[in-house]
Amino acid sequence: MSSPSTPVVAVSYLEITANAAGQRLDNYLLGQLKGAPKTLIYRIIRKGEVRINKKRAKADTRLKAGDCVRVPPIRLAEKASVTPVGKGLRELLEGEALLFENEQVMVFNKPAGLAVHGGSGVRIGLIEALRQVRPELTSLELVHRLDKDTSGCILLAKSRQALNFLQDQLREKSMGKYYQAWVLGDWPSSLVEINAPIDRASSPSGERRMKVAEFNQGKASLTRFKIIKKQQGLTLIEAEPVTGRTHQIRIHATSAGFPLIGDPKYGKDAINEHFRRAGIPRMFLHARRLEFLDPVTQQRISIEAPLEESWQKVEQVKVGKL
Repeated sequence: MSSPSTPVVAVSYLEITANAAGQRLDNYLLGQLKGAPKTLIYRIIRKGEVRINKKRAKADTRLKAGDCVRVPPIRLAEKASVTPVGKGLRELLEGEALLFENEQVMVFNKPAGLAVHGGSGVRIGLIEALRQVRPELTSLELVHRLDKDTSGCILLAKSRQALNFLQDQLREKSMGKYYQAWVLGDWPSSLVEINAPIDRASSPSGERRMKVAEFNQGKASLTRFKIIKKQQGLTLIEAEPVTGRTHQIRIHATSAGFPLIGDPKYGKDAINEHFRRAGIPRMFLHARRLEFLDPVTQQRISIEAPLEESWQKVEQVKVGKL
């Protein structure tokens, strides 16, 4: 007999709608079985307990409209229950954080400090919060990611078709993503792009860190840069990541000798502490502008996310020889 803390979900049969068609089986199940660990999802697929039209299937099997997916009983721990959205976050997502919305897409101005999704010690992220705030959007998905400490434009799709349409633009590098960042140092006008591969870096603590890779290693990575203004020992830059590698802007800027202000992983501890003492504790990386073809009108849309007041406060902090 199962205890109340480990409820058992009965066998279920799920019919694939047109909205879910084209999705991988593993990703579909992760969306359906909220709170189930990835390891459990892949185990039941591998053991053949998940069937599509009564046949075994692999994790990367693409679903088709009308398919019948059998899902076995799943034992879920109570701790996997949904974390309620706090009042402040709810008001933000229902109000000024929403920059754009139509029948197929939404663009939010994500605050720094909010993860885009839960997991790894994060109880609730942007996507989980939005699914509570807007429960009628049953197919809401993130089109891309932003680091927890990065603020600004984040794009979400309301349907599988819109998600595929927008992610195709990411793959084809036709979606424009433009960031602003305050960096330490006098950025030279001649440094207009950094083309250097990025790879995983070893970390004794196990945290996720990246680095500029050695020749013929890592993944090709290209970032374009433009100077916006300079302020005694600091430079405000625009960065356009042509590729979308993890921590790409942060890694490329740091590798050139210009770490981002407030960057907890790759920044300079002394300068970060200096700004914390000045009452500005955030990392200064902001997804300022997003350009994409709208799935509804097929027209190019440009959305800008306003900057927080702290961005102006940076100019009031004396850096000196830090």
